[in-house]
Amino acid sequence: MSNRKSTAASLLLRQYRELTDPKKAIPSFHIELDDDSNLFVWNIGVMVLNEDSIYHGGYFKAQMRFPEDFPFSPPQFRFTPAIYHPNVYRDGRLCISILHQGGDPMTDEPDAETWSPVQTVESVLISIVSLLEDPNISSPANVDAAVDYRKNQEQYKQRVKMEVERSKQDIPAGFQMPTSHSAYVSQSKSPEPEQTKYATDNFWYDSDLEEGDDVYNYEDYKEGEGEGDDESMEFEEDGDSIDTDSVMDRKQPIKADDEFEDDVEEVNKAEQK
Repeated sequence: MSNRKSTAASLLLRQYRELTDPKKAIPSFHIELDDDSNLFVWNIGVMVLNEDSIYHGGYFKAQMRFPEDFPFSPPQFRFTPAIYHPNVYRDGRLCISILHQGGDPMTDEPDAETWSPVQTVESVLISIVSLLEDPNISSPANVDAAVDYRKNQEQYKQRVKMEVERSKQDIPAGFQMPTSHSAYVSQSKSPEPEQTKYATDNFWYDSDLEEGDDVYNYEDYKEGEGEGDDESMEFEEDGDSIDTDSVMDRKQPIKADDEFEDDVEEVNKAEQK
């Protein structure tokens, strides 16, 4: 596997673990890997928790695909199936500035609103939920939906309500739909005292970690150290693999840089090798 692809996989693993950690997960999203051996394709359930929204109560299936040079190129996002929305194409692809590559002279989008390497999956997902409730009708992907949104609000609402009801069939078995109250509790919950000292040094903390346990270190992985562990697992794509030192199984914290920008710098260094 190329250095570029392996560093992208390591970064995606960090963000996946954070977004699926019960202590930190955002209730609006239910995230799973499409294939346990492939970090580059995520299946996502999108939910709007605002009870005043016409999208409230729906479970909108979507998929995110990440490029091998992530985070330098944006992921692709597609609703599966497509939903009726001014900024969703009929094939389910989403038209949103944050997923467009910056610096394109063919568009009039400000670079500040387009993709940059410091964006995260979390920031993208939050922007998507915001767009559902507040469409950008100045640049529609679905003209019919944009016209209905502007001129036939009641018809638009009825169409969305039908899709909300249909989407409930896609709720995974045993999955409990979050509520606005659960979102409030999640956002306001203070970390436990023993978690605090790990907050700035690690993305994920496991309260069962005992003193002396190993910590998965990204720098060691990048240099190829620690490989060959009997407990290791691999993520594979197109015949390539990345040894993650059984991070997901052992639930050990991953040592992170103080700022996300440092991760981008590491990817830069890897690309230059």
